Amino acid sequence: MSVTAVPIQPLKKGSLTKYWAAIALVLSMGGGLAYWGTSDVRQEFGDVVTTPSGLRYKIMEAGEGPNPTDNDVVLVSYKGMLKDGTVFDQNPQAGFPVTGVVPGFSEGLKIMQRGGKYRLWIPADLGYGPEDQRNPQTGEVAIPGGSELTFDVELLEFKSRAEIEAMQKQMQEMQQQQGSAGGAAEGLPPEIQAQIDAQMRSQ
Repeated sequence: MSVTAVPIQPLKKGSLTKYWAAIALVLSMGGGLAYWGTSDVRQEFGDVVTTPSGLRYKIMEAGEGPNPTDNDVVLVSYKGMLKDGTVFDQNPQAGFPVTGVVPGFSEGLKIMQRGGKYRLWIPADLGYGPEDQRNPQTGEVAIPGGSELTFDVELLEFKSRAEIEAMQKQMQEMQQQQGSAGGAAEGLPPEIQAQIDAQMRSQ
């Protein structure tokens, strides 16, 4: 299973422009994402910090620049683990809205900076709560109810929704121009197109 609302498969290098545009397309079809607030936190290098909400985090490698906000879409590398070290989810390159994940993960993202690597300890009430979470493919319990989750997260990049929407519009205009010129519009990478098709079928 995945913590993301719109999980997207890793892409080859050089595909970031298409990647962000594809995320924009998926977001435009998804909608209805929940808003999760967050409390102010202290930035401490090296030591484990506990925020007012109960989220704990440790800076493994400090990043630079501003922090993502609820209005941003992030590109991250992450690995999610149970308390015993069992890996239940990981992705070297995943894009999703800051508000499109469980509350503790969202709060952690808003603490980070580009290039930063953090370890997050997310209590059950900021994660998946008291209910078992099952793998949709196998039906097996992936995350037992009441589990504290550990995530190793690297914030690769983030962009505002406005930037994503502008990229989406630009890409659509380019495809329309290519189509009217009689040429075949360059399509999205197959793995991204599959995600979009799946979203459309589920509507």
